Amino acid sequence: MLYRSADKAFQKGLENQPYDAVIVPGFPYNGQKWDMVLQMRIHWANYLYTRGYTKNIIFSGSAVATPYVESKVMASYAQALGIPREHLFTEEKAEHSTENVYYSYRLAKDLGFSKIALATDPVQTSYMRKFIKRFELPIGLMPTVIDTLKVLNLYEPKIDPKPTMKEGFVKLSDREGFFQRFRGTMGKYIVWHEEDLKKKKHRRKFKDRMIPTSSESKNHKSVQ
Repeated sequence: MLYRSADKAFQKGLENQPYDAVIVPGFPYNGQKWDMVLQMRIHWANYLYTRGYTKNIIFSGSAVATPYVESKVMASYAQALGIPREHLFTEEKAEHSTENVYYSYRLAKDLGFSKIALATDPVQTSYMRKFIKRFELPIGLMPTVIDTLKVLNLYEPKIDPKPTMKEGFVKLSDREGFFQRFRGTMGKYIVWHEEDLKKKKHRRKFKDRMIPTSSESKNHKSVQ
């Protein structure tokens, strides 16, 4: 059922391609070889790029379960598959899936991208869709179509993972308990920008971890 839903969402997402960028959430890397989830997400991102469905790719993820920064690992693999480095971007702060989506969305906006989509596996798409809808984020969906992946050459290119390692790494499970990590997965630690919270109830709820629009304007002027 999830696969059929993902295929349907992909067909709908095609109506708005090409996207300026697609967001691809990270997944832990063991330093030796990728597993099935990394294989799926990276090759799907490569497929979307080579078919011209997206102009750029934003990989998201910090070093969470292993010392390797997930977004950097994925970008290294994507480059090894043939995607030019100038079309690959990394968001390196997110430690939870909701943060992957939101912080990558903010990065995309900062880069001047306006048409943005989430490109991940059917399972993650199913619950990230709810997050996107809840906060009315202008992010499309380009989920993995498993039948398409089956006909691709899903080989693993060689990379040097050493440059992707984080100094002083402490894994998330040693820094946060189970319930803390669950809260993170539910987006409880996201620092929001006021302009992205369309509903008053959300602005009230997250006022203690929200960057006011006035502050954003001041920061923008100072940069100029």
